[in-house]
Amino acid sequence: MDPAGVVTKPSGAGPAETLERLDAAIRARGMTVFARIDHAAGAREAGLSLRPTTVVIFGNAVAGTPLMQAAQTIGIDLPLRGLVWQDAAGATFVSFNDPAWLAARHGLDPAAKPQVAAMTAALHAVTDAAVAAA
Repeated sequence: MDPAGVVTKPSGAGPAETLERLDAAIRARGMTVFARIDHAAGAREAGLSLRPTTVVIFGNAVAGTPLMQAAQTIGIDLPLRGLVWQDAAGATFVSFNDPAWLAARHGLDPAAKPQVAAMTAALHAVTDAAVAAA
């Protein structure tokens, strides 16, 4: 079961291919990839092991700024993040924070509902493209 506010989708590909698909889908929709954080690489540098676990930080100021104008604290959760990870059985997944959950968390006015819905649709579009079977 996912933690509150987290959406997880199984991928039809391994972690590296899923990550590349996610990156391509984000860019194809006009969003910017700001960073990738490879937690497994960080673990290796510390002498520890971790299955593939990479966060992609991405977004679009046109979509995110109005939400921060409405509730500036949502800036702690923006830009958006997608987590590509592999479980102990070797299955790959993509997880992200549900924008509706973020809106509730930060007390966004219901007037922001269209922006939140658009953000949700964009997240589903890029993650669906990332996890699609080859």
